[in-house]
Amino acid sequence: MIIGKIDYINLLPFYVFLKKELKDQEKKALEFHKGVPSKINRDFKKGRVEAAVISSVISKGFECSDFGIVAFKEVLSVLICEGEDQEDSDSNTSNLLARTLNLKGRVYIGDKALLKRSPKCKDLAALWYDRHRLPFVFARFCYRKRAKKYKKLSNRFLKSRIKIPHYILSKYAKERGISKKEIKEYLNLIHYKIDGKSKKSLKKFLNLTKNL
Repeated sequence: MIIGKIDYINLLPFYVFLKKELKDQEKKALEFHKGVPSKINRDFKKGRVEAAVISSVISKGFECSDFGIVAFKEVLSVLICEGEDQEDSDSNTSNLLARTLNLKGRVYIGDKALLKRSPKCKDLAALWYDRHRLPFVFARFCYRKRAKKYKKLSNRFLKSRIKIPHYILSKYAKERGISKKEIKEYLNLIHYKIDGKSKKSLKKFLNLTKNL
């Protein structure tokens, strides 16, 4: 299996799960094909990886499982802040989300956004919920081949109860400048199952982005 890796805290439980599931060579491939969402989107589209958690707007037209990144209200890691209009080059979906909500300002995504808790910043997932009363699907686990194998993998992950080892939490806390407590609180906001409401929301979002 060749899977692309977005090294963000929101996918930490998935990569802890993969450490037990992948063979040594597959783990090396995972670390080799690593980057921000926009890079992994490109790698996936060009066939450099077989599967990855890719941005919702990129996932249209590909085979995907019911595993993804979903926020039911706030998410903390996708913000728009006061200032000059500027998209986040790491993102695809979040930039379009800001545009569908007709918001002006600077977009921040990922772990760096977790450090920007400020009255000048607004949570884009919370704003989507306020507007549509629906969760927001930021990304989906999609695959270009071996669909049966990747579906089984994602289903096993969704049924698993992942406990992140203390040493991994400590490593990420030190690297990202976020406390272990904050990481745990943040992960409690992330949902990985794309349920019926989430699918309805995804369809609405993709329809809104057609002309963007």
